[in-house]
Amino acid sequence: MPDRLPLIGVDYTAAIRQQAGIGRSVRELVRAMTAIEPGIPLRLFVMGARRENLPPPPGMVTSYRTSSLSERNHARLWHRLGLPIPVERWTGPLDLFHATDFALPPVRRGTRTVVTVYDLAFEHFPAETMPGMLGHLRRAVPRSARRADRVIAISEATRRDLIERYGIEPDKISVVYPGVASRFHPRRDPTEEAAVRKKYGLPTGPLVLTVGTLQPRKNHLRLVRAFARMRQPASLVIAGPPGWAYEAVREEVTRRWVEGRVFFAGFVDEADLPALYRVATVFAYPSLYEGFGLPALEAMACGVPVVASNVSSLPEVVGEAGALVDPLDVEGLAAVLDALLADEGWRAALREQGLARAREFTWARAAEMTWDVYAAVLDRA
Repeated sequence: MPDRLPLIGVDYTAAIRQQAGIGRSVRELVRAMTAIEPGIPLRLFVMGARRENLPPPPGMVTSYRTSSLSERNHARLWHRLGLPIPVERWTGPLDLFHATDFALPPVRRGTRTVVTVYDLAFEHFPAETMPGMLGHLRRAVPRSARRADRVIAISEATRRDLIERYGIEPDKISVVYPGVASRFHPRRDPTEEAAVRKKYGLPTGPLVLTVGTLQPRKNHLRLVRAFARMRQPASLVIAGPPGWAYEAVREEVTRRWVEGRVFFAGFVDEADLPALYRVATVFAYPSLYEGFGLPALEAMACGVPVVASNVSSLPEVVGEAGALVDPLDVEGLAAVLDALLADEGWRAALREQGLARAREFTWARAAEMTWDVYAAVLDRA
């Protein structure tokens, strides 16, 4: 770091606009960063907001810098029209700006830059990305990654994608794994769990849970097919908001004659997620592609045995602490879920391994590594 306190801007828009996904990650990261370096002020840039309408910022010396222009209008100005209006117009002077949501805005000459790329799902599964957003991402993400002084990837899988798809120099990419918040723990509260079951209409008895937006790459269709083949008595709970082509999942439930055993919980409030994980007997995450796969980690932290795909980033996250399966093998997925439901000893072993694995991923560690990235970038200035 320079001798004086650096002026650091962080795009905090997702933290305000999104309850889950990137928004949750940015909130947790910034909270942990301000705990580690409470004396370094962060200027949190929020698009489409008024300062007086925002919650108190995390950290004693952290402050908001807002723009009345929406995210869409900023994207249009910066990435479609290519207007070189620097983000400092809203944040004030900066030494470094961290774009936490894929796309790096213009900055003034001399401002160092970091951009976080979570995944390249839009390249692997373009049909699942909104057409207007697809074009934006394909323009902005490679351009941002090439222009930034440093790129943060949230897994080695995403790092490989950036190198292979966009030709980003390997030494320019730092892998910073997300963490799991302390509220995701195995201590059970029967009252809390009963309330969650009632709120989301969940049955008693063994539950196979999956969490994620209903879209094809999450592989819900094959999970439903595998569930229909299972012999062990259980219910399947699909938690997540509707996304792309979600109607096909409901149609598959009807086609497989499992309507009374499959429950759609819809979007789950962030506060309810830990208890939802804890009521599950098994967590299933047969996704076709993930930049990281935070739900699998959260489930392990809550003491739930995990069955996950053996592709993309999931082997990095789950490791040997879960059962890894071919996400295209419906029979294999059904067999593993059946075996896990039938074998209490296996579940107990995976529970302990999963708890140990989850302890390796903390937001404090992610924050320390992010500060290290900032220091390396600023030292080069």
